[in-house]
Amino acid sequence: MLNLSDPIETQRPPILRFGAGQVETLASWLAATGARRPFVVADKVNAARLDILGLRDVTVFGEVVPEPDLPNLEAAVAAAKEAGADAVIGFGGGSAMDLAKLVAVLATSDQRLPGISGPNRAPKRRVPLAQIPTTAGTGSEVGTRALITDPETKNKIATESIEMLADIAIIDPALTVSVPPMVTAATGVDAMAHCVEAFTSKRAHPMIDDYALRGIELVGRYLARAVADGTDLEARAGLSLAAFYGGVCLGPVNTTAGHAIAYPLGTRHKLAHGIANALIFPHVLAVNAPAVPEKTALVGRALGFGAEGRQQVLGGANDFCEKLGLDMKLSAHGVPRDDLPASAKEAHAIRRLLDWNPVDLSEADILEIYEAAY
Repeated sequence: MLNLSDPIETQRPPILRFGAGQVETLASWLAATGARRPFVVADKVNAARLDILGLRDVTVFGEVVPEPDLPNLEAAVAAAKEAGADAVIGFGGGSAMDLAKLVAVLATSDQRLPGISGPNRAPKRRVPLAQIPTTAGTGSEVGTRALITDPETKNKIATESIEMLADIAIIDPALTVSVPPMVTAATGVDAMAHCVEAFTSKRAHPMIDDYALRGIELVGRYLARAVADGTDLEARAGLSLAAFYGGVCLGPVNTTAGHAIAYPLGTRHKLAHGIANALIFPHVLAVNAPAVPEKTALVGRALGFGAEGRQQVLGGANDFCEKLGLDMKLSAHGVPRDDLPASAKEAHAIRRLLDWNPVDLSEADILEIYEAAY
C-alpha cells in the first residue's frame, strides 16, 4: 500500500453536475458545443424515456445489452457512423456508458476495438461525450476505462484512455428513482465493492482511501433505505454519490479479486454485474481480512458488523447483503456447479486485478470461494 507522499494521478470530467433535476441542463450544454446530430447510447429501458433528456433531434442506439460484447459495440459504432454523430451521450448503467466511451472514439475512426484495447491506445476523440448514469453502481460516468466481452473467449477486453473521459457527467439522483429494489441492492453493493477493493488493494493510496471509506459509509447509511423506498430522494442521492466515489477509486487504484472472481459469472452465465459482485463480495472481504485487519474493521463498522476473525467478517457481510433481499447462493442464479473449475481458471488469469489483491489467491483458492458461495 502506498504512502501519502507517494505520487498519484486522477482524472475526472472537467464538468460534473450533481443533484436532482440536473439532467435538464444537458440540452443547453449540448447546444453550446455546437452539436447538431447527438447520438444516444442506451439500453431498451432508457431508450424508451429519451424525453427526459430534453433533446429535439436525436438518434439513439437503444440495444445495449448487459455485459456488452464485440457485436454489440460494432453495431453501436456502425449506427453512430451512419447517423453522422457529432456528439455522444451515454444514458444508462455502466454497460451503456462503457459502450458510449468506445463509440465516441471509434465513430470518427477506421480502427476497431482490437487495435485500441489496452492502455492509452485509443485514437483522438473528435466528438464531445456526455455521460448520464441512471443507476447508482458502476461510477463509469467519471472513468476512462471500458470493458467489452469477447464472445469467443468469454473474456473481458479492457480499454483505457484519457480520450474516453467524458466532457461532462450529469449525476441526477432522480433518474434512479425508478430502479427496482433488487437492482438497487445489487448496484449499490457493486458501488461499495469498488470502494472496498480499492481501499484494501496493494496499491491503495491515502488520498483515494478517503473517497473509498466515505463511499462505503454512504452505502451503509442509505442502501437499505433506497431498497425499502425507491422514492427516498435523499437515499438515492447518497447512493449516487457513493457510486461517484467508487468511480474515483477505479481510476488510479481499481478493483482486485472481488471483480476478477465475479467477471466469469457475467461473461459465462450472463449474471448482471451487480449481483455477481454481491455474491462474491463477502467471501473476498473475509479472505483478505487477515492481511488488512484495520481497514476491514472500518468496512465492518460502516456496514454495521464486527470484523474479528474471518468467519465474523463473512457472516456480517453476507447478512448485510441478505437483508437487502439478495439471494446470496450462487446456485440460485443459474450457475451450473460443474462450470466452477473453468470459471476459477478464467478468473485466476485476470492478473491486472488479482496481482493487486492483498492476498495472493491460487486457482484452487478461487474455486474454494466459488464453492463456498454456491
